[in-house]
Amino acid sequence: MSLKTIIRLQKLQLDEKRRVLAELHTLADRLRNEIEKVKQEIAHEQETVRDDFSVSFTYSNFAQAALERGRKLGESLGQVEAQINIATDEMAEAFQELKRYELAEEERLKRERDKQKRKEAAMLDETALVGFRRRQAEEEAAGG
Repeated sequence: MSLKTIIRLQKLQLDEKRRVLAELHTLADRLRNEIEKVKQEIAHEQETVRDDFSVSFTYSNFAQAALERGRKLGESLGQVEAQINIATDEMAEAFQELKRYELAEEERLKRERDKQKRKEAAMLDETALVGFRRRQAEEEAAGG
């Protein structure tokens, strides 16, 4: 398998890791929004209880359910954040691996260019040497 193929595959893997990481960040944002909504609902219900004592009997059940929901959302957010950390590390590792392959390919291309330059220089040297010998032979034939 050529380095170009490996680089192409590595880029695809890196793109996939970026996509997964973006999805995890989106999920974390949604969970944060849900947690904020639960907090707002609790605050709203507390205001309602202060304004109307008759609903205070149901507030306890609501508050317990809302707090439990908030707790579960918090746990889910913690799990997603742990996954984000893992995905970030995996993406960084994939990026480093891609860079290693790209640097290896650049080095290979540089060696090829240097080899071609040496080949061209040798051809020019040979052409110059042939021309020099021909002129020397012509001068000896003319002079001699």
